[in-house]
Amino acid sequence: MRIFLNDDAHDVEPGTLAAALEALGYGGRKIATALNGRFVAVPARPATQLTDGDRVEVVAPMQGG
Repeated sequence: MRIFLNDDAHDVEPGTLAAALEALGYGGRKIATALNGRFVAVPARPATQLTDGDRVEVVAPMQGG
């Protein structure tokens, strides 16, 4: 199925947000996620099912001063 990660199209296996993030190289990274504009907390990712056309936003924390 096709999802959009930060506006870029990606083909992933049907499944969960956690599985898609792992497949796309985000496994184990400290990131914030949103699915179709709604925040998804880390504990909810394994139970969050994706559907074709979903929009996922990933934001990594930045350091600086």
